[in-house]
Amino acid sequence: MDTVTEALLARVWAARAVLADAVAAEDVYAVAVAQDELDDAVRLARGLGLDVEAAGADKE
Repeated sequence: MDTVTEALLARVWAARAVLADAVAAEDVYAVAVAQDELDDAVRLARGLGLDVEAAGADKE
């Protein structure tokens, strides 16, 4: 795995963790912000040809 791939997967994993925390805190604004970050991270990864599901970054 190269550096870019690792960074993108780390961004997806981090965004998932922040989203989970926001949901647990029942913070509607934080959920919206975290979901946007996750969407952006997944979009960038897929745009570079990375399958986040196969790489395990899209698991809950």
